[in-house]
Amino acid sequence: MCDLKENLWLCLQCGNLGCGRAQFGGVGGNSHGLKHTELTNHSVAVKLGSITPEGTADVYCYACNDEVTDLELTNHLAHWGINIAERQKTEKSLTEMQIEQNLRWEFSMTTDDGKEMKPLFGGSFTGLKNLGNSCYLASVLQCLFSISAFRSRYYHPHDSPPASQTPAEDLETQLRKLADGMISGRYSRPDSDVGVSEYSPEVPHQKGLAPAMLKHLIGRGHEEFSTMRQQDAFELLLHILKLITRSPHPAPFQDPVQMFRFVMEQRLQCMTCKKVRYRSDEQDNISIPVPIRRKLRVVNGDPSDEKQKDEFESVTLKQCLDMFTGAEIVELTCPSCGSKDGFSKRSLFKTFPTVLAVNARRFEIVNWVPTKIDVPVVVGDEEFDMDMYKSEGLQNGEELLPEGVETTTPQFVPNEGALNQLEMMGFPRVRCEKALHATGNSDADSAMTWLFSHMEDPDIDTPLDLGGGGAQPAGRTSVDPESIETLGAMGISAPQARKALKETGGDVTRALDWVFSHPDDQGDFGDETPGSEEDARPAAAEGEKALAGSAEVPARFRLQSIVCHKGASIHAGHYVAFIRKEIPKEGEAWVLFNDEKVVKAEGDVEEMKKFAYIYFFSKL
Repeated sequence: MCDLKENLWLCLQCGNLGCGRAQFGGVGGNSHGLKHTELTNHSVAVKLGSITPEGTADVYCYACNDEVTDLELTNHLAHWGINIAERQKTEKSLTEMQIEQNLRWEFSMTTDDGKEMKPLFGGSFTGLKNLGNSCYLASVLQCLFSISAFRSRYYHPHDSPPASQTPAEDLETQLRKLADGMISGRYSRPDSDVGVSEYSPEVPHQKGLAPAMLKHLIGRGHEEFSTMRQQDAFELLLHILKLITRSPHPAPFQDPVQMFRFVMEQRLQCMTCKKVRYRSDEQDNISIPVPIRRKLRVVNGDPSDEKQKDEFESVTLKQCLDMFTGAEIVELTCPSCGSKDGFSKRSLFKTFPTVLAVNARRFEIVNWVPTKIDVPVVVGDEEFDMDMYKSEGLQNGEELLPEGVETTTPQFVPNEGALNQLEMMGFPRVRCEKALHATGNSDADSAMTWLFSHMEDPDIDTPLDLGGGGAQPAGRTSVDPESIETLGAMGISAPQARKALKETGGDVTRALDWVFSHPDDQGDFGDETPGSEEDARPAAAEGEKALAGSAEVPARFRLQSIVCHKGASIHAGHYVAFIRKEIPKEGEAWVLFNDEKVVKAEGDVEEMKKFAYIYFFSKL
């Protein structure tokens, strides 16, 4: 029997009362609620101490391992004899505990010999105060404003502030204000409220700027960034870049996001007739897969130790880039020779950016939930050459596929065993086919999970239409640019978004599921109209200027900054930034920006580079 009197969770399906998991701050838990879920498959529970008379409470889904919203919570609790109007909140919510955890969660701030790292003050060494789960914002902003294009665009100490009737809602004003505070050095000085003596080991740090207005402006109208919860730093980066690009840049100012832009070129070649097709797509980042290779466990002592963590073999950045740009075989029907043997597909850089933003995808799908995996990626401080990843374009002797005809994907054939299982459970065939397609056509359990979460979709009973039965007229499978932008704001590249939307009939929600179930598919890099021979030839001098990035070689890059994360999920834990900077009288060194704390990084940098979430490389 469990004797806990707090952290109790009520199963909304059967009324079982069980304790939750042990939580930050000493809140006890024996995971009896989780064990109940494993035994019964009842996955949704409410935390009794979090229920308020206003009808809010912590509702958690163990199946998806995340908080959910129960719009009928009042009625569901009434079924178990709980009158929500009479309840009083007695415990912290999960969000409140997460904020407290993130405010206390420290990256190492000491050297190997136990001494406090040296605090840095002055211009460009200004920290940003944690507003409560805002470390993801602070780390991204520090990296962006270490880039010269952002500094020159928004730091104008001798100019008057922009004329705006509503400065709190003006992105230009808020970014200039932040740039002035971060770069000028006026606010980067030791906190005068901290007393220091020879008997006190505490090193005074700065108070830091509080970018509250900018956070509100960036998050306004956004489902995630408008909350006080921890968020994905990479998704935020893409969101900020989009907002800046959409904002006005009057002459002589230029959009600083241009520094990130470049062109990827996809090459398709029929395995039978060897004809080719080239397509280009402009991007501002790449998301590289990280090979996951587990080390063999060597059990010392008790062989029943199930809590032993998995360990993974180190991989190099080159291995990740090789995997990202490697050739793969895709199932397509050739419009020229009619062969169904498929195509060889490979994507390379047509141009290179001034700053290359790289997201390292260290995730596995565990119980249909993306779970972070700590695979070390070895990235050195030295320069490295990207020339080998440059596309050469159409070569002499290559013959293009005919213009005006699309390659076609084979008609989707659902997994017969899984389809029969779902139909025996009473699901209509149309819904079963949709669910299997959205979840990779793998098994009935994954499809059933998808069905339960999409029962209210307005097109749930619309037959699956992939447009793959034959050659389609141009425009039949056109993709809405707004839908691509929506998926882009979630961290999905344009080629992946385009492919997912085509595969799911333009439905954004189903497209998101498709991306998660096809993590290795690099996507579709072009328009619906295939390029003609003239399109595929090297562009004329005027056309070259229109391309984002630079086609010049050698293309040599060096690591400039990283955003690091500690925690099992990108939506929890803590983010910091490490940036290579010139320290007065000391020269170039790595600097750690941990919210308002800014110190010279020592010892920890090499280890943190192996597990960084976002890398920024500067072209030399």
